[in-house]
Amino acid sequence: MDIYFVSLGCDKNLVDSEMMIKELRRAGHRIIDEEAMAEVIVVNTCCFIGDAKEESIQTLLELAKYKETGRCKLLVAAGCLAQRYHEEMKKEIPEVDIIIGTMGYEALVQALEDGAKQKNVSALEYLREIDYLPEPVLDRDSMTGGYYAYLKIAEGCDKHCTYCIIPKVRGKYRSVPMEKLLLQAEHLVENGAKEIILVAQETTLYGTDLYGEKSLAKLLERLSEIEELRWIRILYCYPEEITPELVRAIRRLPKVCHYLDLPIQHGADSVLKRMGRRTSRKEIVQKVNKLREEIPDIALRTTLITGFPGETEEEFLELVNLVKELRFDRLGVFAYSREENTPADEMEGQIPEEEKERRREKIMELQQEIAFEKNKERIGSVFDVMVEGYMAEDEVYASRTYMDAPEVDGYLFFESDWNLMSGDFVKVRVTGAEGYDLIGEIME
Repeated sequence: MDIYFVSLGCDKNLVDSEMMIKELRRAGHRIIDEEAMAEVIVVNTCCFIGDAKEESIQTLLELAKYKETGRCKLLVAAGCLAQRYHEEMKKEIPEVDIIIGTMGYEALVQALEDGAKQKNVSALEYLREIDYLPEPVLDRDSMTGGYYAYLKIAEGCDKHCTYCIIPKVRGKYRSVPMEKLLLQAEHLVENGAKEIILVAQETTLYGTDLYGEKSLAKLLERLSEIEELRWIRILYCYPEEITPELVRAIRRLPKVCHYLDLPIQHGADSVLKRMGRRTSRKEIVQKVNKLREEIPDIALRTTLITGFPGETEEEFLELVNLVKELRFDRLGVFAYSREENTPADEMEGQIPEEEKERRREKIMELQQEIAFEKNKERIGSVFDVMVEGYMAEDEVYASRTYMDAPEVDGYLFFESDWNLMSGDFVKVRVTGAEGYDLIGEIME
């Protein structure tokens, strides 16, 4: 069958999508780019925050029209929204023929066979226990263009932050066995990946359930042995779980980017406590300062939430002051999204949307100043960069330094008379800064 596939949400969801697509192709199905020509449409959904839910629902509704105007016989909803709202989906979006939960994606091929035969009105459901860990597809292909790929090292989360629904749709923390991760990484590199990006709800706890100890440093060691791999990047590290062993591994292993993503969420102890976070403002400051002391050129990214229930103006100012003090290289901010069936949803002091957004914008304006200043300080520096592609309209190449994760961080633009390919590495000297991006010249 001809299948049109949409992957929404985070990079962890993307890995699930890549596994599903590999299994579909293995079963003889074709993945195509035209919705109107597809016999099956699959949407891997997200429900992390309100905007993500809305996008997932709208995408399903928009694609459902091809059951009338195109060739579509089966509309499939997979992933987080399908897991969380499967009962509501059957009632509210009757156009959906198949519902596949977060841990049920192994059944997609069988589901399409079942769906082709079914005559019932109600959608077929494939929901597994959320604490089940699907068998990873070891030879999956990357959907990112091939020169970088995500490696999901664990599933689920045990933290139970009061604002977060993930443990209820993704289950408890389960690490993927190291040997299976290495086989996946080797396949991705053989197929052109130069950068492997480690992701999970929390990467820093990797191995605690399987090996009885935090094993991320050991995984970095093993991944570093893959010959053609150039960069290893780590996302989603909870500050309180970063060990001296991990810091030493980042510092010692040349392939590991001096880059960490630390989702700290807030800067006021009272808000951190209400969020159910397991760290304090003082500990966050100490951890950031220690990382910069041990690895002076480390680039640090964080994410924050504004407008959490009960956040006073004083608590918000504590967050503002923390951003000023720590001067993160990269920073993203979410206005608090109220999620049903979470403790924060029941808290008093819910803040109006306009105020949440005002506070978010104030943090982003502050971070913009910090980011622009830091970029100006980089003028004259020389970086090994990964080429992302050629922008014909501007006649420049876009590239990323070790300080830049795909999709979320900035670019370094440069001209070159050489014919470069995406994934190539070249040396570039920074000659200017434009906002969040850098301008440079290639070095011979």
